[in-house]
Amino acid sequence: MKILSVDTSCITAAIAIIEGDKLLGEYITNHKKTHSQKLMPMVDQLLKSLDMKIEDIDVFAAATGPGSFTGLRIGVVSIKGLAYALGKPAISIPTLDAMAYSLPYTPFIICPIIDARNRQVYTALYQYLSEPDGKDSFKRISEYNAFSVDELIPLINSKGTKAIFTGDAVPLYKELLSSQLTNGATFVDTSITTNRAAAIAKLALKNYKNDDIMSAYTMTPFYLRQSQAERMKNKSVNQN
Repeated sequence: MKILSVDTSCITAAIAIIEGDKLLGEYITNHKKTHSQKLMPMVDQLLKSLDMKIEDIDVFAAATGPGSFTGLRIGVVSIKGLAYALGKPAISIPTLDAMAYSLPYTPFIICPIIDARNRQVYTALYQYLSEPDGKDSFKRISEYNAFSVDELIPLINSKGTKAIFTGDAVPLYKELLSSQLTNGATFVDTSITTNRAAAIAKLALKNYKNDDIMSAYTMTPFYLRQSQAERMKNKSVNQN
């Protein structure tokens, strides 16, 4: 079982290929070129470096959001096109799930935060919880949210435990979170907060085993909120 995954939800572009639980290869770029310029050449280069053809891929997966509106469209459309052309299944993975899953095991709350501008973040809370069989399972313990950091702080404080933060909004709100969280906070170093396509692929494998797959037709971006242009249009309509 080979899975090709992409993440274009933020400024970083990432692709990965796994076979079963084994990561075969992963490319990550954080450069000025747009996702539309670099994504498919990255896919081609990774396939060539692994002596593979696109036909060898069994499942295609993408980070479907939240994140950059344009970036998400590029990643989702690219994966939809490949899956449709080859008649292969597609799997959607929320960006926040993959960001949290990328971190090593911790007993504390995991909180990925993506900059949504205007002092807002895309976020959700995660934790490893004990199951009846004695094993710990990775769970999302909150809704996906697009709200202000000031709303995030009481949500985390209500959980009564330390939080670990990752994501591109960490440098923006590190000082505020450190001073306002009553149970303490840890911040993942910015050098390793880039989105990992490998995490997308690993979560896609879990979904595939649970028969949680879809056709290329039904994969869509998960925006959480309207784009700036849509909000301005609605505001204008409501004022008239």
